[in-house]
Amino acid sequence: MTRLQNAFSKPHAAFVAFITAGDGDTAANLDALVAGGADVIELGMPFTDPMADGPAIQSANLRALGKGTTTADVLQCAYGFRERHPDVPLVLMGYANPMIRRGPEWFAKAAKGAGVDGVICVDIPPEEDDALGPALRDAGISPIRLATPTTDAARLPQVLEGSSGFLYYVSVAGVTGLQQAAAGSIEEAVKALKAATDIPVAVGFGVREPAQAAAIAAHADGVVVGSAFVDLVGEHGAKAPAKLQELTASMVAAIKSV
Repeated sequence: MTRLQNAFSKPHAAFVAFITAGDGDTAANLDALVAGGADVIELGMPFTDPMADGPAIQSANLRALGKGTTTADVLQCAYGFRERHPDVPLVLMGYANPMIRRGPEWFAKAAKGAGVDGVICVDIPPEEDDALGPALRDAGISPIRLATPTTDAARLPQVLEGSSGFLYYVSVAGVTGLQQAAAGSIEEAVKALKAATDIPVAVGFGVREPAQAAAIAAHADGVVVGSAFVDLVGEHGAKAPAKLQELTASMVAAIKSV
């Protein structure tokens, strides 16, 4: 069983926590998420034009890039994380340019060497899977796809083809952090997705409070939180780890209560 499979095989929904690499003390922040009980870690790769992200993660990208964070730095963060946490799944989330500019095979090999389990590339659609998907699969890394409220039944099979790890359901037709979908619409969407695939379905975008996480956990296989953590890093800087661990623990407790 892979690390991702193990994370989604627990009695409760998996909690997936996101922060941006290079923003604050990344190693300490990652360790705090694990200490708080996160089941899966998403590490954002800073990029100049993060089109799917709202103000919080845009600002985190700018802070990280302002410090000179490179793809090599992100991979080093991943490698250090894997050394410290051999059993916790790690997913890189980002955009195509840093992943394919030196060739998809280079990136897939480097990510595998750093202990990465999955990759979410926001701006390579399923129709262009050849740009990165085969290289990831050949390296044993899960290409994790996004489904949205506008993904209809005709397109869903193409989204699912070649995907593994988990399916990330973007619960709103918008960017990260700014709005929250109604619980009823999430329940209906997750039911439709789970009828179409055995891949676990994790729901994100706009989840900020433990009560929201619990409501989603009642229906989904996982809950993704990002902007709320990134805000804490931006606000508290070097003191962020304690805040991150506290919020993670409250989210996990709420999910386990379902």
